[in-house]
Amino acid sequence: MKTQSLLFIVAGAFLMTACATQGSAPAATPAAAAPAPEPVFQCNADGARFAVGQPLSPQLEAAARVRAGAGTVRALKPGEAVTMELNGGRLNLDVDARGRVTDVRCG
Repeated sequence: MKTQSLLFIVAGAFLMTACATQGSAPAATPAAAAPAPEPVFQCNADGARFAVGQPLSPQLEAAARVRAGAGTVRALKPGEAVTMELNGGRLNLDVDARGRVTDVRCG
């Protein structure tokens, strides 16, 4: 009976030790490289002046954005509600009722 009790105690101690080691912190791994910072765009409307007078199209928007160095572009149609926050990396294309670009500006 004493041998059996001793076996239960040893088995219990072994199980408690095994459970305790499973919850320990994982081994340290090398730090992952920090993600590259987001590019900072600074719009220059002069680069997009070529768009004035042209009909608005996705291709024109893309070309104007690239040539102005802007990160984003938005077309502003007559009577359309727009946000007023200043964004130095955004190109605004003012468009008339016929869908032609009337002005380009940053912000």
